[in-house]
Amino acid sequence: MLDSFAPLLFAAPGSLFPAIVAAILGLLIGSFLNVVIHRLPIMMQRETDNYIAQEQDQAPPHTERYDLVAPRSACPQCGHQITALENIPVLSYAWLGGKCRACKSGIPLRYPLVEAGTALLSAWLIWHFGSGWAGLAALPFLWFLIALTGIDLDTKFLPDNLTMPLLWLGLLVNLNATFVPLQDAVLGAVFGYLALWSVYWLFKLATGREGMGYGDFKLLAALGAWLGWSMLPLVILLSSVVGAVVGIAIIVIQRKGRHYQIPFGPYLAAAGLIALVYGQGLVRAWLDYAA
Repeated sequence: MLDSFAPLLFAAPGSLFPAIVAAILGLLIGSFLNVVIHRLPIMMQRETDNYIAQEQDQAPPHTERYDLVAPRSACPQCGHQITALENIPVLSYAWLGGKCRACKSGIPLRYPLVEAGTALLSAWLIWHFGSGWAGLAALPFLWFLIALTGIDLDTKFLPDNLTMPLLWLGLLVNLNATFVPLQDAVLGAVFGYLALWSVYWLFKLATGREGMGYGDFKLLAALGAWLGWSMLPLVILLSSVVGAVVGIAIIVIQRKGRHYQIPFGPYLAAAGLIALVYGQGLVRAWLDYAA
């Protein structure tokens, strides 16, 4: 029986059934990513607070369990615990009208957007790569990037808890040259880190200010581990152009000062995803145009 389902589950690019399965899985993963985006920074802050208290011989301020599983999700306004029916990806948001069932306070639109976006992008990757090893490997790449994007937008921080596993996973995926040869992946990780590290120090020496955080170095290193060193110029170019356009728009429209800090992680993540899917074609098109 398994042999009869194999052509559907391990299908070539452009197959509809695996893409639909990926979309359904993406909805569920997107719901979990919302939890990661909200809770991981809080977990890290609580861990830091407890460590500082321990170093000062004080009682830890946080003793109750708080992780990605417990306590149960609840409305931050009234404490109403979210039931299973209220936690169905996208559908529950529409059913509740975007409001808490108990106190009617608004639920951020980000929650259904993350769920729907994860579903659509997961289906797109499986449609593009197929449901073989490359397609299955591309899914966690996407999910890590969505979590990092959400956290960076909320906190302007890219946690090592996500960037470093993403880097090591990229090297493991490329052990058999899934996307690039392992040598290119290792060099991509090294050059990716050094590229933004150099920009950081040049900017700091020139202006006396920090232009980006260390998390950006590590995220580009992770992208290099997945995409190889040859894709780094494309990733940097795409992220810089989009970041500059969006940054200028924010400064003009919202009247922010020129020293307003804009998280760079989301643009790196978007550029990395584009490079994974279309990188080779974009590079070839550019070389043909330049020739």
